[in-house]
Amino acid sequence: MSFSYNTKVELCKVVHESNCCAVAECYGMLLYGNTFNIREIRIVTGNKVLGKRIVDTFLYAFRTSFDIMPDEEEDGKQAYIIIDDGKINHIFDAFGYSKENLLAHSINLAVLEDECCIKSFIRGAFLAGGAVTDPIKSYHLELVTDYYNVSRQMYSLLLEIEFSPKETSRSGNYVVYFKQSAAIEDFLTFIGAPIHAMELMSAKIEKDVRNTVNRKVNCDTANVTKMVDAASEQIEKIEKIINAGAFERMPEKLRKAAELRVEYPELSIKELAEISIPPVTKSCMNHRMRRLAEIALNL
Repeated sequence: MSFSYNTKVELCKVVHESNCCAVAECYGMLLYGNTFNIREIRIVTGNKVLGKRIVDTFLYAFRTSFDIMPDEEEDGKQAYIIIDDGKINHIFDAFGYSKENLLAHSINLAVLEDECCIKSFIRGAFLAGGAVTDPIKSYHLELVTDYYNVSRQMYSLLLEIEFSPKETSRSGNYVVYFKQSAAIEDFLTFIGAPIHAMELMSAKIEKDVRNTVNRKVNCDTANVTKMVDAASEQIEKIEKIINAGAFERMPEKLRKAAELRVEYPELSIKELAEISIPPVTKSCMNHRMRRLAEIALNL
């Protein structure tokens, strides 16, 4: 199962603190679900654990059952539908809606007076219209609704409780989203999924460690390649000096440096300086290699 699927399974284990929290969660599900109008309520999900949560929460919040239930044996997307006028009226009344005057959905903040209800509302919105990517791949969490006003008000609500979301529109839907791993961790913890918030944090740490190791390996590889290329060039110049018969005419210190370079092509300048007899500084060995290069160039 996906990271998003499993996150919703964890959220389905959250126990409602009171009836008002169950009502608030249903409110989020409806505004971020598939259909919520005067003729029909429809919530669609492919998550059977979430399906049970939907049924149980509506029963607790409104003492209301769904008129059309999916076949439990079937897999894939399943729809939970209410078409009874009396049930729809009862649900509309709970949110202060009037079927006669409803032009466009918006969030009735009176339903969300307490912090526990705000958490429940946002949890319901995520359960019905949210998704979060696997943190191993990328960091992205979003809430998607058909209703412009609802999305704008959700954005403002999240700002009020000190989140910093972004918003956009996509294929006729309205999206509030997060791209920062820390913000997603805090969001998941807030709505009741601390285990998956920790998984996201662990994945981020693992990714950061892996990237650091890769950068170090790449840096070390580049340094080794650079050192090997430099050593090869130095040996090539020393061989030119030898072939020209000029080696014996050089000062003894330069001859010793050249012999060390040819004998130990794998060592760095610093390492050559350390094994020199007597030992010299890295700067001194560098100077001798430059002198050898100049001699070869003059030849």
